[in-house]
Amino acid sequence: MKRPLLPVACWLIGGILCGELARPWLPLLFGLSFAVALAAFAWERGRAWLLCLLLFLAGWTDASWHSGILSPHDLRLILGEQPRFVTLRGVIQAPPTQRIFERDQRESWHSSALIEAEEISFDGNWQPAAGRVVAGTPGILPTNFFEGQRVEVAGMVQPPHGPFARGMFNPRAFYEREGVFFQLQTTGAGDWKAPPATWPISEQFRQWARKTLALGLPGEDEPLRLTWTLLLDWKAPLTGSVEEPFLRAGTFHIFAVDGLRIGLLAGIGIGLLRLLRLPRALGGVLVLPALWFYAGLTGWPASAVRAAIMASVLILGWVCRRPIDLINSLFAAAIIILLWDPAQLFQPGFQLSFLVVLCIAIVLPKVRLFLRGWLFKGDPLLPVALQARWPVWLYTPASYIIDTVAMSLAAWVGSIPLAAYYFHLFTPVSVPANCVVVPATALALMSGLGSLLTGAWFPALAGLFNNATWVLMKFILSFSHGAAQWPSGNWNIAAPSAGACIFYYVALLLLATGWIFRARHKWAILAALGTIAVVGTIHWSLGWRVARLDILPVNGAPVIFVDAPGREGKFLVDCGNEQSARDLLKPFLCAQGINRLAGLCLAVGRMEFFGGARLLLENIPAKDTLAGTAPNRSTAYRDLVAKLSRTPGWRAVKDGDQVDGWTVLQPGPSDKFAQADDNAVVLRREFNGHSVLLLPALGRDGQDALMQRHPDLHAEFVIAGLPARDEPLCEPLLDQLKPRVIVLADAKFPATRRAPPKLRQRLARRDTRVVYGRDNGALTLEFLPDGWSLRTADGQPAVDPQPIASEDSLNP
Repeated sequence: MKRPLLPVACWLIGGILCGELARPWLPLLFGLSFAVALAAFAWERGRAWLLCLLLFLAGWTDASWHSGILSPHDLRLILGEQPRFVTLRGVIQAPPTQRIFERDQRESWHSSALIEAEEISFDGNWQPAAGRVVAGTPGILPTNFFEGQRVEVAGMVQPPHGPFARGMFNPRAFYEREGVFFQLQTTGAGDWKAPPATWPISEQFRQWARKTLALGLPGEDEPLRLTWTLLLDWKAPLTGSVEEPFLRAGTFHIFAVDGLRIGLLAGIGIGLLRLLRLPRALGGVLVLPALWFYAGLTGWPASAVRAAIMASVLILGWVCRRPIDLINSLFAAAIIILLWDPAQLFQPGFQLSFLVVLCIAIVLPKVRLFLRGWLFKGDPLLPVALQARWPVWLYTPASYIIDTVAMSLAAWVGSIPLAAYYFHLFTPVSVPANCVVVPATALALMSGLGSLLTGAWFPALAGLFNNATWVLMKFILSFSHGAAQWPSGNWNIAAPSAGACIFYYVALLLLATGWIFRARHKWAILAALGTIAVVGTIHWSLGWRVARLDILPVNGAPVIFVDAPGREGKFLVDCGNEQSARDLLKPFLCAQGINRLAGLCLAVGRMEFFGGARLLLENIPAKDTLAGTAPNRSTAYRDLVAKLSRTPGWRAVKDGDQVDGWTVLQPGPSDKFAQADDNAVVLRREFNGHSVLLLPALGRDGQDALMQRHPDLHAEFVIAGLPARDEPLCEPLLDQLKPRVIVLADAKFPATRRAPPKLRQRLARRDTRVVYGRDNGALTLEFLPDGWSLRTADGQPAVDPQPIASEDSLNP
């Protein structure tokens, strides 16, 4: 068999996937595996199939072993879902990380560390504990906290929170994949205790390397910080504003210790050693320890370990003078990694690394052959020097450019579904951008390594290297910013289904390898692929019949995103303040694949409802922008309306107007209430036979005016926010509306935006289902042709409120 490790990896992966779906009793799995191994040893004729079954069971057992509860002191048995104050003792498992967050153009730091728990105390009574916890604290941890250090930490422990809204990143699922089921939040470095200890060599090197890479530079700035990220895997500078242009340009991968960086380092090392005419064996002996030493210095991140294993397999084959088969070596590395940690199969880094490299191995030769044939087309029977239409001296640079473009194109083709699934982006600009950025990154790595090699004995030369690295990093930064702004260079895109991603890769690999055209049953395979494509298209088109309303309780100022059925545009009601729009609403809209809104309605004239409009419209423009005709005393609101009124698509709406299928019920033509809440825009619409009424934060005077103008108003679903002074949804209004479901978009924080107990008790007395944002977070209300559903951000049914006894019971 040409690639014997391919079926081995497939059977192992099948077992891991089965372990994700079902986790039976571990002794049963071990017993089955042992029995199959004995049968394979004894029965020669069926040995091949039994070994396949053994591989499957090995993957299943390994996955269940890593995720199961093995200790009676497991934290999952000790702690519950509710927050608790605890003191934890354990060992730091990885170098503490720092992240920079930007608030009002100011930087704030946050540190975190992964701790392997050994003991836990609730009220001074210590008991054994087992499990991993991510502990976080504001600010920067002192330097006496490092990997391998025993610590004692006090704070609030609870499970990681779920996604903020539908389609967004799910921290809880991410950490569970890492074997982490709890987070511990402290108030500061004073809650951390550790005995005096000496820094490990890796930490000493990181501190020395940061100082060395800054030699000869005037001060700490963004290019220098990103140099530390590139060389030392220091993630602190990667704030949202820094990451975004690299993500949109498709060049963010240069900051991961992945195959690109390890491959560049290995290529640089082997190239230098071969230049010195050293034998292969000696080159491998020198390069392999250097790669693993570098992976250790970066803190053993999973991406570095994956890349080092893959590079080691390839280098060992090269040293042994074995024919190098990249695909076989790739699956060998996959087997080693998945046996070490089967949860890696579900990590974005693992999937991107292996699928992109697999696509490069299969697609790159064909793309390169096509481009070279198109550019250097000539008589194949003639010598190369006589074939081309180009001068001979252009062959080398042209070949390099062709190889770079082909590599970038193959990598992009291999990353399209996963980039859409995890980052909600489609980035055709990444093909030309990486043709420039990847060579510049290689030069920056070489320059940075030169600085590290000369910094201890020739600081002046290290300073020259550092300045060259700074210039290269500044160029990479500026070029990525520019590439992210190229017209039609990147698009927000909703995450495709897992089935669609699998279908893409299967079809791509079948076509790229040409196997589908050589198979005996090629017509049956083509028919099967066509049937799957048709069924998938029909299923996708049926989704267009569903109407969705996402209710986002952004700091108690509800933002409502309307995804109407069919080809109707996406409509947004309010946008929160500037911080909420930047950190929450913009990522949510990107996750829904929104590049342009059909309309933005500024329903409430309070800063916490409209303050993020400028930032939002700069990033995601709207065809129409709307606000009520009633006057407003807020200077900021009047300035915003004055600016928007000079743009195309501006409308001031009042009672009776129609807006993207919605009917405006408030404000009236002559309304001039003193409170902004009473002038709020009220909208009503029907979806698949269900009526919906939006009352963003309507005060009592506004409610009375609404009832007076529309005495026959009814609504099956009412979505309401909290006014600043009055209670929402007075009893006369509810008697008139007769709603079936009320969604009250309050929030846990700030405390002033929680529905008070008096309101909750009043609403609980009615024969109406009431769902609160504070209890559920963001909610999604779906209207199907044959029914409706109300779910939380993680897809679970919305939780109904529990009986409220007192104000104290509402405290978190």
